[in-house]
Amino acid sequence: MEVFGNQIITFIEAGGLFAPLLFISFHLIRPLFFLPVMFICISGGILFGTIAGTVYSLIGITLSSIFFYFFVHKMPKSMNRFQKLKERIIGKQKSLTTSQIALLRLIPFIHFHLLSLCLLEISAGLKDYTKSSFFSNIPLAFIYTSIGQWITNLTPLHLSLFFLLLFPCVYMLRRKEVHIKWQEFFHIRSEERV
Repeated sequence: MEVFGNQIITFIEAGGLFAPLLFISFHLIRPLFFLPVMFICISGGILFGTIAGTVYSLIGITLSSIFFYFFVHKMPKSMNRFQKLKERIIGKQKSLTTSQIALLRLIPFIHFHLLSLCLLEISAGLKDYTKSSFFSNIPLAFIYTSIGQWITNLTPLHLSLFFLLLFPCVYMLRRKEVHIKWQEFFHIRSEERV
């Protein structure tokens, strides 16, 4: 898979004026080849530099998220599979905020479209989903594009320290709500009177 990814990057480099369009379209076909978003963002930083690479990655990732929105609405079985996966990993009653999703997208081993599903669940419609997706993609595109070469040379110790610092941030930005089912509330109240 790495050889295939390198061949595509070489093809994009040779694209000339069409290189940005090829790069953005590569973001759209990325799920078909099971390539991580991080790999493409790092490649964007190497190919186009920090600013242009971030802009192109942000456009590509946001378009990929919009395609995911339409895909799950056209394919309900896929939506059910993603929801079951989300329930196993995150929990049934938990919903994440946009800022939590933005931080979780920085972690390379968390599935990108699983987090898109979390955004889909807290969004009112396509416009709200697109806006939330755009804002949650900014840190991912900027960080992996700007320090792409640096992050590939990090030792496992440095990566572990980075993730250990990231997890408390996700916890502090959580939605602070308690959901109590109607039956549970009245069941507990009726036992207290006895």
